[in-house]
Amino acid sequence: MDKLFAKFANATARITGSPPAFIVCVLLVVLWAASGPIFKFSETWQLVINTGTTIITFLMVFLIQNTQNRDGEAVQTKLDELILTSGAENDFMGIEKLTEKELAAMHDRCTEHARIAQDRLEKVSAIREARKSAKVSPKRKPKRAPPPPARNAPARRVRTT
Repeated sequence: MDKLFAKFANATARITGSPPAFIVCVLLVVLWAASGPIFKFSETWQLVINTGTTIITFLMVFLIQNTQNRDGEAVQTKLDELILTSGAENDFMGIEKLTEKELAAMHDRCTEHARIAQDRLEKVSAIREARKSAKVSPKRKPKRAPPPPARNAPARRVRTT
């Protein structure tokens, strides 16, 4: 039953979220509005659109919620697998089940770690800049003498002017 409902929910979400489905809904509303003069804009005419949209909305809420729940669970499972297979802290496993207070504490801890990392990065950048500045000095480096000719190298011709 679960698999059948999941397939139905996915198919319905895919179909109803498509551009053709939107166009069909717009056309239905336009047809309903155009039929107003025929039915003299009666209460029954208004009740048709109100009842139809209410029923469809009511049912779609459950289908969309089911699809979102499964998608969210799949993403969390993938993230948990990445955490397990990486060098990340396992403390992050299942944090979606924590209370608001526990999540806030975890967020504060991450913010502090990010601040520390940023401070370190700025210090390393400053050290690199200082080293770069020390290497570039106003003195000119003397030109190096050309390397001696290799053995068995042909003699170089000297230009005479």
